[in-house]
Amino acid sequence: MSKDAVAKASNFRWFICALLFFATTVNYMDRQVLSLTWKDFIAPEFHWTDTNYSNITSVFSIIYAVANLFAGRFIDWMGTRKGYLWAIGVWSLGACLHALCGWATEHTLGLSSATQMVSATGVVASSIAITSVYYFIAARIILGIGEAGNFPAAIKVTAEYFPKKDRAYATSIFNAGATVGALIAPLSIPSLARYFQSIGVGNGWEMAFIVIGALGFVWMGVWMFYYKSPSRSPYVNKAELAYIEQDNTTADESATQKAEKEDEDTATIPFFRCFTYPQTWAVFFGKFMTDGVWWFFLFWIPAYISDVYGFASDTGTAQMLIFVLYALTMLSIYGGKLPTIIIERTGKDPYASRMKAMFIFALFPLLAIFAQPLGEYSYWWPVIIIGIAGAAHQSWSANIYTVVGDMFPKSTIATIIGIGGMAGGIGSFLINFFSGRLFDYAAATNMSFMGFQGKPAGYFIIFCICGVAYLIGWLIMKALVPKYKIIKVEK
Repeated sequence: MSKDAVAKASNFRWFICALLFFATTVNYMDRQVLSLTWKDFIAPEFHWTDTNYSNITSVFSIIYAVANLFAGRFIDWMGTRKGYLWAIGVWSLGACLHALCGWATEHTLGLSSATQMVSATGVVASSIAITSVYYFIAARIILGIGEAGNFPAAIKVTAEYFPKKDRAYATSIFNAGATVGALIAPLSIPSLARYFQSIGVGNGWEMAFIVIGALGFVWMGVWMFYYKSPSRSPYVNKAELAYIEQDNTTADESATQKAEKEDEDTATIPFFRCFTYPQTWAVFFGKFMTDGVWWFFLFWIPAYISDVYGFASDTGTAQMLIFVLYALTMLSIYGGKLPTIIIERTGKDPYASRMKAMFIFALFPLLAIFAQPLGEYSYWWPVIIIGIAGAAHQSWSANIYTVVGDMFPKSTIATIIGIGGMAGGIGSFLINFFSGRLFDYAAATNMSFMGFQGKPAGYFIIFCICGVAYLIGWLIMKALVPKYKIIKVEK
């Protein structure tokens, strides 16, 4: 393609990337409302323990895992435009439904007010905890089913709107929405909850779920108005379309070769046959070993700051600590560029370049092993270290997503991403399920580990697991798929 053609090309693909970014931002804000309100707003009302909270987050994780298995196939079948609308509509509804859990608990147990729940003791307090957990799990199930569609749809859109050489960068941009959502959430959600609590609208946390959940419905209107496939979009001119489709056409290809490529992109791999490819299992284990780490940070860091350092989520110190943590993870936006740099400088194929970059990213989480020991000197050390580990995770995640686009036909990308999301959800279920029980056990027994007592000892154990997870995941991926190998669909 000539430089003139590139210069005259429209740039609508970046507007689409921006929409993916905002959808992912909303996705993570919806997901984080609970983690930022449960310790200081919800737990006192419902008498929750760490185990109660871990039950909710672990069930959400396993539902998210199972839903991912079907969400990818659903997106491939429904198409990105309608599929994405369904996904964000369901998860936004689920987010808003959390606000009704208190009301439902009161009416189920015959209580008249939140004040009566807060002052309850003994068997009544236990009944409130159990009943409320079930209602939150129900709302969380709806949230998890909808949220499972976000990444399969976003990756499929990226494959439709970007050539292979740009996909990791585009993915790292929209994937940064997870970081931005996690960054905005601690500055807005506890303050929203405290404000509505101060003016007497429920206990405050209810409106935080409604306000944040409503953002998804706003996004749906913009998506419906602007999104079409590149070849049908009035905002994509011929020059940009040629740039987007450069992987499908080269000057010296015959018409037959071009037709064969189009057939490969449209041919669908039967669902169960996907599991016969080592490339699928590489994505599976790469996500299984690492997604739980990010979700642990997302779900438990506000509680960690409260439990270990005594800062409630709506205090200025806690908000600043979490803000700095997620601000550091914004470094991940450059993670998608590293494979491109490696390709340009070494001439390596996309897979080899991504694996080299992912190995580098796998080394940074090892710092998490030192987070708790250094936290003895200042609470800023674990925050900085976890922020660096989070940036490494997001860089790792952006590249593992694009590995799928490199090796699978477009018609199957969302399915494989869904399988990977399922694996990540299983990993998240395990780490969340056992973390809550470990923390309650550590607090009750004053457990000792490597010089730490009680809950700090429990957190130290989990941080050590998080530190080594990426290196193990990389080794498994490399063993399963040593070299670049594109999936050829036999029709």
